[in-house]
Amino acid sequence: MKKIDLAVIGSGIGGSLISILNKDKDLILFEKDKNLGGTASTFKRFGNYFNSGATTFVGYENNHILKDIFDIANFTPDLIESSYAYRTIINGKSIDRKTDFEEFMDSLDTVFYHKNNRYFWQTLKDIDERFWRLKDIYFAKYSLNSYLKTLKTVEILFKEYKFLMFKSAKSFIKEVLGDISKEYEDFIDAQLQITLQSSSKDIPLLSFAIALSYPFHKIFYANGGMGKLFDDMLKDIDVKKNEEIKYIKKEQDFYRLISSKDEYLASKVVLNAPVFECSEIFLDEDIKNYYKKFEFYDQSAFVIYLKIDSQKEFLNHYQIILKDTIPNTITKSFFVSFSHKDDGKLSKNGYSVTISSHTKALFWNNLSKDEYETKKEFTTKFIIDELLKNISDIKKEDIKIEFCATSKTFKRYINRFNCGATPLNLKNIFKIPSSTTPFKNLYNIGDSVFAGQGWPGVALGVKVLNQNLI
Repeated sequence: MKKIDLAVIGSGIGGSLISILNKDKDLILFEKDKNLGGTASTFKRFGNYFNSGATTFVGYENNHILKDIFDIANFTPDLIESSYAYRTIINGKSIDRKTDFEEFMDSLDTVFYHKNNRYFWQTLKDIDERFWRLKDIYFAKYSLNSYLKTLKTVEILFKEYKFLMFKSAKSFIKEVLGDISKEYEDFIDAQLQITLQSSSKDIPLLSFAIALSYPFHKIFYANGGMGKLFDDMLKDIDVKKNEEIKYIKKEQDFYRLISSKDEYLASKVVLNAPVFECSEIFLDEDIKNYYKKFEFYDQSAFVIYLKIDSQKEFLNHYQIILKDTIPNTITKSFFVSFSHKDDGKLSKNGYSVTISSHTKALFWNNLSKDEYETKKEFTTKFIIDELLKNISDIKKEDIKIEFCATSKTFKRYINRFNCGATPLNLKNIFKIPSSTTPFKNLYNIGDSVFAGQGWPGVALGVKVLNQNLI
């Protein structure tokens, strides 16, 4: 039986980042699927490659957490920088979410002019920039030292933002913009769904500012697909693909890992999985009960994959906002990602396109087989019809391949039934799970623990966790 210092379970963003920071240790990274990256992986079907979910890469810039981690790990990703984060199309009108603030303001004012627009968005941008300049952000539980360091973070945040810490996003909108149109409100909330899977009525101003400001950072396209980014990142890591950890049992100073292929003894374990699903894997009742207390977050994605054969040029990303909720989803919008025209892997035989929208995970799980297929087909047709209406350069006959994925699909391939976790808001701000647990040398990472979703949020959690592994 092999003994190892550190076992990382799951090759999503969190698992991969913590692995490269600890690549000099006796470490094994376990991945159930044949593809690395979890919800940010790239897969092959019908002879073509597709990004499974996450398609934007943000935060690779000076004084930002993600670049700091990559620099420490001596890793340079293969990226193509874009001036656009995405183009939002709402009721036939376009707003370009561009990195350049002035260009964004010009675009916004043509659609949603307001005398206080500049003050509103500049304030959010300033709050965001100040946050990422803070160097001692820490959040953890279950030890005196962790609580003291967490309190220090609260002190740092209060010193920086003072009473802005207690202001809600909704009150800030009301105070600065007043009674804005329903369209403008839909536009703002659709931006939040991309990054936080939440709306402005539920979150504090700080989270609101960080979420809405992400397009002001450098935005990149991962050349060769997100999966290649993970392949390159983990090339020096001992990765066990197609090997699922079935059970874990605590044994004195070790954790016994029983996989689909072998058994291991690990001194430390990092789980890159939603905290509310971790109880299933443990044989120890006390650890099982710890994880059972976390509430399941019933949100996932409905994703359509297309191969489009066209000579037209497209932006890498579009957001389409509709007047009404998309059938069988919980959102009025969907996000469209095109492979880069010069990507020799994903754009072979035409553009590789991923279209994602938010839906309830349990909704798809509770359907009969016939209902499941019928609703999948109906939702797919609805979204594609809206895609063709809103991006006129795409013709129906250009679509050569078409298929979709639900929460059941993600569970089957990447062992991820839901996508994301409970958004950080005013009600749960002190209840969010931490990467540390009450059990020695057992940790969690990913979007269900501090600091939440997306590359920057997960990366900040990785930075905190790494302090506890050293």
